[in-house]
Amino acid sequence: MKRPSLKWPALKGTSSDRFRLPAFTHTIRFRLTVLYSGLLFILTALVLGATYLAVERSGEAHPVTKQFPVKKFVNGEEVGEFDAVKVHEVEAAVNYETLANLRRFSFAVLGGVAVTSLALGWILSGRALRPVRSISRAAAEIQATDLSRRIRLQGPKDELRDLADTVDSMLERLDEAFRAQRQLIDDASHELRSPLAIIRANVDAVLTSEDSDEEERRTAARSVDRATTRMTRLVEDLLATARRNAPALADADVDLAAAAAEACEEFAPLAQERGLTLHRRLTTGLTVIGDHDALRRAVGNLLSNAVRLSPPGTLITVAAGRTGSWLWTAVRDEGPGILHDDQTRVFDRFWRADGASGRDRHAGLGLAIVRQIVESHGGQVRLFSQVGEGATFVLWVPAPGHTNGGPPDEQPAV
Repeated sequence: MKRPSLKWPALKGTSSDRFRLPAFTHTIRFRLTVLYSGLLFILTALVLGATYLAVERSGEAHPVTKQFPVKKFVNGEEVGEFDAVKVHEVEAAVNYETLANLRRFSFAVLGGVAVTSLALGWILSGRALRPVRSISRAAAEIQATDLSRRIRLQGPKDELRDLADTVDSMLERLDEAFRAQRQLIDDASHELRSPLAIIRANVDAVLTSEDSDEEERRTAARSVDRATTRMTRLVEDLLATARRNAPALADADVDLAAAAAEACEEFAPLAQERGLTLHRRLTTGLTVIGDHDALRRAVGNLLSNAVRLSPPGTLITVAAGRTGSWLWTAVRDEGPGILHDDQTRVFDRFWRADGASGRDRHAGLGLAIVRQIVESHGGQVRLFSQVGEGATFVLWVPAPGHTNGGPPDEQPAV
């Protein structure tokens, strides 16, 4: 037999719902108002209480309790009788009435202080928290895709003004970082679009066509290979940028000359294939604190440009040494050189030179990564070049325990 189910009547509301406080009681303004008015009320009560106790203890205070009859005589004859009290009894009665009046006045003052302090506390706390509301409104209007909004708080230079200025400074840095990120994504997308289009065109027109001959297939395969090589280099550059920015990267003692020597070994076959002479002048014992792979990649990126731009039969020199408290490694080539106006822009992401200063110079992240790696090690990268006379890139990194100041401005002997 199926048991009947019991249906309990729905509760109209729990005790927490019935006794829920209004929303304004949960605000900082309300808490500050209660705190300030409570402190003022307590302080006033203590002052009035101390005054009452001082008056009470200054003398005896009680109603008239002792009276005695006194006969009145006029010209020696008794004319009547009345009740009299002693002088100290009169003083005690006056003190008693004074204390009663003081109690009534104190309670009235405490009531007025309570109401007035609540009103003034609410007004003053609202004025004090007005900058906070401005900061909150500005923060609510800021979107991740638009960080151009600023608080720009006016008023006295107090803690809230410092807070607003700090938030504005943080927003400025975030805005710059987001703009750089968007620019990097746009540039990377643009650079990847060309090789992808080349691959797609060759696959559709030649490699998948049954009518294409062997020579056309070989030409298409070479084009696809160059496009994939370009894409691979760009992806490796992006990964190197992300790796160097990773917070978990741990630096250690690195032999700068050994890192440069490894980069030379990596590009020696390519230099030999193109008829270039790779000369090394590496001083041993150049120890820096940093990332070995990153420094090797920085020198490798410089060598990649030098090997690609130098004409056959020329010399590429890789050197390393020490000047004062700074260590350096340099790559010098005999390529086309770089115009003076372009030398400040060669380290920008995806910058492309044109004309005599940039023959066969491709756009990419290579030199931008070089600058990023060197600056992350506390150093600087310098360029010395004349059109038609080649270029020399110098990577300056501080030695352990180096003194303050920047690296030398002159070109080291490479």
